[in-house]
Amino acid sequence: MSLSHQSTKLQEVRAEILSLLKVLYDKVDLERKFGAKFLQLTPTEKIHTSSEKDVTSPQLIQKSLFDAHKEKEKVELSKSDKIERLKELEEQVNQCTKCGLCKNRTNVVFGTGAPDADLMFVGEAPGYYEDVQGEPFVGRAGQLLTKIIESIGLKRSDVYIANILKCRPPENRNPTANEIILCKPHLIEQIDIIRPKVICALGTFAAQTLLDTKETIGKLRGKFHDFQDTKLLATYHPAYLLRNPNDKKKVWEDIKKGA
Repeated sequence: MSLSHQSTKLQEVRAEILSLLKVLYDKVDLERKFGAKFLQLTPTEKIHTSSEKDVTSPQLIQKSLFDAHKEKEKVELSKSDKIERLKELEEQVNQCTKCGLCKNRTNVVFGTGAPDADLMFVGEAPGYYEDVQGEPFVGRAGQLLTKIIESIGLKRSDVYIANILKCRPPENRNPTANEIILCKPHLIEQIDIIRPKVICALGTFAAQTLLDTKETIGKLRGKFHDFQDTKLLATYHPAYLLRNPNDKKKVWEDIKKGA
């Protein structure tokens, strides 16, 4: 196995461990909010090993985490609640230094739009102009996204716009697996607060990250997918359309489905 391949594997393992730890942290935090003073995974199923020790079934652990998420979803949030929670989350993200992108950022690009939006757009990462202004999709790709939004009778202020990453990768390079794993929880929390009816994933990285798949954007676009009981529609990123204007028609067809 080559050194580069070993390095990639180690990065993937590290990212997976961080993801599992985040799930456990969210579980503990959620149960504390509901008054629990210890982590309780119930019901538990005894599996007898050769050493006669009792362990918790992985399937039951997964079910417990899913039930906790569903219990959290039942709590209705008013618009003022959403505004307050988004403000608190943004303050946390502004202090985030989990990956190296924090070292060169001008601004954290948290997100913008209506806190109670029915339609939420998710892109890849901030670019130069987004980093300077601290707002997603404000460059040429952002201007095209605005036109796409207006084409379905909405304004930018009617929807919510965010990215997988909250800080700009150097020279607009692609996000690394580690950066995605570390930053994804911020986006998931945004979605959980806003609770849109439809999520529009713009481009390969947004679609693959949210759907946990390696399928190409060409295969993912054009139909609805399920993301935590929310409809998700994948389509091409506006930056891609600037390079491939002939595919604008495909995006128009996709966006009409989510309108």
